[in-house]
Amino acid sequence: MFELNSFISKYVTKRPKSMFLEDIERNKAKLTEKIEGKSILVIGGAGSIGSSYIKAVLPFKPKSLVVVDINENGLAELTRDLRSTKGMYIPEDYIPYPMDFASPVFEKMFRSRGGFDVVANFSAHKHVRSEKDIYSVEALIQNNVLHAKKLLDLLSEFPPEEYFCVSTDKAANPVNIMGASKRIMEDVIFAYSDRFPVKTARFANVAFSNGSLPAGFIARLSKLQPLSAPSDVKRYFVSPEESGQICMMSCMLGANREIFFPKLEEAQMMTFDAIATALLEEHGYEVLLCESDEEAVDKAEELKNGSKLYPVHYSGSNTSGEKAFEEFFTDEENVDMIRFDSLGVITDKTIPDAVKVENVMTKLDAAFEKVNLTKEEVVDIIKEYLPNFEHIEKGKSLDSKM
Repeated sequence: MFELNSFISKYVTKRPKSMFLEDIERNKAKLTEKIEGKSILVIGGAGSIGSSYIKAVLPFKPKSLVVVDINENGLAELTRDLRSTKGMYIPEDYIPYPMDFASPVFEKMFRSRGGFDVVANFSAHKHVRSEKDIYSVEALIQNNVLHAKKLLDLLSEFPPEEYFCVSTDKAANPVNIMGASKRIMEDVIFAYSDRFPVKTARFANVAFSNGSLPAGFIARLSKLQPLSAPSDVKRYFVSPEESGQICMMSCMLGANREIFFPKLEEAQMMTFDAIATALLEEHGYEVLLCESDEEAVDKAEELKNGSKLYPVHYSGSNTSGEKAFEEFFTDEENVDMIRFDSLGVITDKTIPDAVKVENVMTKLDAAFEKVNLTKEEVVDIIKEYLPNFEHIEKGKSLDSKM
């Protein structure tokens, strides 16, 4: 029987156990001190990383856990998963709320509880495909930047002991709007670091996370549909378990304005076509290479007749915003590689210029009031704030491919 976590361990991360286990064990007393008996709010907790963070935190026995997510079905599955897991600690005060964290009802709920000891925000547009046109770009920036600021304003009235907001490796020298939005988000949260401690983490692709290309492979397999993958894009991967653990450690063990990232070597990078091939072989198929998406779709009809030749289309990447390589820090950032065995820490981040941060917020807000705003105008606003931002525009979105 196919077991996804075992497949990830064997073929993707190529680690028999989490790379963070020893650092967690070494810091168990500190983690217990930070979590046990505390009230915790997790925003975006039904997603892959948010739910993994919850599973990492619960063994340390928080007093209460409130989970907010717009995905009602995801929250239902999260609850079923937690309550079906042997030995999983769930506080009596556990409430999943299907709501938008930027909505008035969220603010009512938050105020009625008088805030939380720990707040972790995983609500984010994470896909490069979320910048196909001006409308998707606005939705992305509203969620990743402007709504994040609205939350921080609310937290300022009820300062938490710890605030964590997930970032991305694409925030280092960004070439896409998603990465740039996360880079601006880092400055936004750090601008509030004189009011309460803020931390973040940059890390790699989460193997088979919701909406990811590898997760799509499994969905295609279940429907006997062909697979499509880039053959020239190498990426670092962490397991779902590891993604939650690094966020927990950053949130609970990081100092104010620190950014955690995993210590991964270039040799550990994987291509998506290699993952697809391994997955098909694990399911007893032989790869049938096709020259186009259309050819692969046509030949997939034979799968319904029991064929063990699985059609795939592997090709070079030709869509906007795809970064050729991944990096977790820039040359201008100070990095501590000693404190943890499995983690590097970006330290000594200064409090960003509040006026500059407020100015880019004002410009983005004003831009989104315009009827005929273009994607290029938004890129120009971002470039003014991030002079080194080099947006890769190829005029083609991932939505044009299988």
